[in-house]
Amino acid sequence: MKKKTLGVLVGVAVVVAAGAWHFTRPAAPVQQAGGKGFQGPTTVNIVQPKRQDVPVLLQANGTVSPISTVDLHPQTTSTIVKVHVKEGQFVKQGDLMFSLDSRSEAANVQKADAQVARDRASLADLERQYKRSMELLAQKFIAQGAVDTLKSQVDAARALLEADIAAARAVRVDQSYTAIRAPMSGRVGAINVYPGSLVQLTTSLATITQLDPINVAFTLPENSLAALLDAQRAGKVPVQAFQNNSDKPIEGHLSFIDNTVDPVAGVIRVKAQFDNKDTRLWPGQYVNTSLTVQTLKEALVLPQNAIITNTRGTFVYTVGPDNTAKVANIERLHAFGGDAAVRGLQGDEKVIVEGKQNLRPGGKVRIADARVAEQGKPKGVE
Repeated sequence: MKKKTLGVLVGVAVVVAAGAWHFTRPAAPVQQAGGKGFQGPTTVNIVQPKRQDVPVLLQANGTVSPISTVDLHPQTTSTIVKVHVKEGQFVKQGDLMFSLDSRSEAANVQKADAQVARDRASLADLERQYKRSMELLAQKFIAQGAVDTLKSQVDAARALLEADIAAARAVRVDQSYTAIRAPMSGRVGAINVYPGSLVQLTTSLATITQLDPINVAFTLPENSLAALLDAQRAGKVPVQAFQNNSDKPIEGHLSFIDNTVDPVAGVIRVKAQFDNKDTRLWPGQYVNTSLTVQTLKEALVLPQNAIITNTRGTFVYTVGPDNTAKVANIERLHAFGGDAAVRGLQGDEKVIVEGKQNLRPGGKVRIADARVAEQGKPKGVE
């Protein structure tokens, strides 16, 4: 019985030892490429950098605002006689818009003109008397005091004439207030009065808004201020405006940079001016703006998905002459869409775009397509 029990125990020990050896033995190397124990080359896709001019754009949402708008008010209390314009009409500077009752002002003008005529006649009579008195004085027929008195009367009459002429001009100015003309060219807004309406100094008659040219106001981050000022010093800065659901740009130029940065929002307010003869832009409208502050001439352009950024810096993998992965450090100058302008390459490198996630410097690679990707081809190359 003891021998039988001992045999069972020995058998169990043998099974346990065999199992432990099976699970703890080292794994056999994976056999690849005909049984050799090494990993094959990584399959990658490549692209060659292309050279092109790259505009550096600043984009923002803007609001269309008129350069000037005028709220017309009468300068006298009177009654509207006639309205010469319609709502929405385009007027030119000097066009007659409203006529007020001018009967009282016309009578005042006539009265002032009559007063001036009377003053002229009085002055002419005194001047004749003074001339005769000078002749009589020369013949010793009158005293010097009488001549001096006439001279004073002539001077007083001449001053009175000048005063009445000035008063007549003032009356004519008052009369001009009865004809309200457009102070500038633009579009007439809503008209708030009609013939027969009594108007006062506080009465708003209509508004005129200048539509051509027109401004677009928007804000840019304060870190764009230096590039914005440099571009303005270099010359006229082009700006494009895009209306909603439209890809057709409206061309304009930068016209104003504010003198302070908003310290709360960290933005700077700017304006661009646009020709608006076709009235595509309307005051109060929201538009998308694109501002070109710089153009990178003959810059090297790569797809952004080829660029790697980590703690080591910014770099790309290129394919060396021996079909190994090489690290090329670059500087990203400007990103636009799916591409980026970079510095640090010669332009003839084969830059790895796909398959780089498994690469290590010096690792073997195999190009999936021997042809350089279409992006790297010059324009016109088939």
